[in-house]
Amino acid sequence: MPRASTHIFRVRLWPKVYRDIEIDSNKSLYDLAVAIIRAFGFEFDHAFGFFSKLTGYIYDSPVRYELFADLDNNPFADGDHHRAGSVKRTKVSQAFPEVGSKMLFLFDYGDHWEFRVEVIGLGEKVPRTRYPRVLTIVGKPPPQYPDIDEADG
Repeated sequence: MPRASTHIFRVRLWPKVYRDIEIDSNKSLYDLAVAIIRAFGFEFDHAFGFFSKLTGYIYDSPVRYELFADLDNNPFADGDHHRAGSVKRTKVSQAFPEVGSKMLFLFDYGDHWEFRVEVIGLGEKVPRTRYPRVLTIVGKPPPQYPDIDEADG
């Protein structure tokens, strides 16, 4: 019988702000997105996608998974997002097959929060342990919605 496995990710918002997150390898990219956003203390209230291009015009990524692909009334069905795979039907293990696999996680197409997501390890599920779980917290994330007065001042 195969052992249940996990993926361990380093999710980097800025060079000195990152979280190491362990998640069940059979969970969806949607579940990974929720875990990332919660680990940084953000509200899970925007569309998102995972892109194989880490820099430049990420919408040209040869491999990409976007929430828009899962919507019945996809506003981008004929446009830029039509080639995207599903975040709800794609497992973490499919999108990130091995240690060293990387993608850019874009959250909120307006504010454009970019997280670099890299597999730093594979593990085995521990009985009576809740997943996903945050293993390491480094740095303080910025506020998701900065106070308007602070942003101008």
